[in-house]
Amino acid sequence: MRQFEIRWQPIGESIRVTLDEKHNSEIVEPLWAAMPYRTLQGHALVAGDCFYHVPPAHDLIHATPDHKVDRKIQPDGTVFCSAVQHLTVKYGELTEPMPTSPIGHVIPEDVAKLPRIGELIWEAVHGNGTPVIAAVSHAGEAEGHGVRRLEVTGAALRPLIERIAQETEKVLVAPTDELIDMHEGTFFSGAGTKNSVLTTLVAVNGETRPLGYVSYAGLVRAARLTETPLKSLVALARILLVKPSEFLGYCGMDTLWEFTKEVNAALDQIATREDFAALMAQMTTYVNALGAWNLQLFPWSLAERTWTYRPTVNGGAYV
Repeated sequence: MRQFEIRWQPIGESIRVTLDEKHNSEIVEPLWAAMPYRTLQGHALVAGDCFYHVPPAHDLIHATPDHKVDRKIQPDGTVFCSAVQHLTVKYGELTEPMPTSPIGHVIPEDVAKLPRIGELIWEAVHGNGTPVIAAVSHAGEAEGHGVRRLEVTGAALRPLIERIAQETEKVLVAPTDELIDMHEGTFFSGAGTKNSVLTTLVAVNGETRPLGYVSYAGLVRAARLTETPLKSLVALARILLVKPSEFLGYCGMDTLWEFTKEVNAALDQIATREDFAALMAQMTTYVNALGAWNLQLFPWSLAERTWTYRPTVNGGAYV
């Protein structure tokens, strides 16, 4: 029986999870191999009472689950893992109907702690804005942190993969100066019509999440799970990756744009589908880590109570 622990030192809490050894081994094994790691802890903003983080487990992106469930009816403490690199813990009511892949369950003696942990994490994301970092490790083992460098046969790709991995290790646990400047409105490009920072941040969120979840991750899956020719994969990469990354660079995410230009140039040197998939996967993890910070740093407190909430008998929603 394998177990892992999640510790949140800023809120003084921890839980232990028992892995499901019967199902979804393609998901469980890369997650297990990625430990120990640290990563920003997030909370669902739409789906309901669950919290999640981005594990630096590249092979989750193309893993094929053999067991899916309706997440809404699973018991509290169920742990899910998805192809968008979310490790999610359910602690209350969920509204999102899409099926998901369970990989384990919080041990019974820790389930009662989950609502409090969930509320503290929600407050950290949507309230006081103080980041909470999750430390994930095999049960009983020391904490640590690292991002796997995916192997490639093309020697020219290795320095780029190394630099992407180094930057990802930083971004998983702390926002870059670029992200902070962007969310404080101190970037120098002039992005934001009539000096609006909020409109720029909405656009940045709208581009970053699909860039990682759909574009980069989709290219990994196409390379690993289909027979799409390498030439076609390269052409699709240029179509899908360059324009949104250029826009994000204009908005202040310069490092992402610089990496994208290097990736675009490196595509001409890639000789195998495996090398293509490795480079795309390394970038997927990096972009997904950036996306997590965009949600953490977003100024949810600006509108206070008026952000919310569904119409009631006493009034309509504020929009």
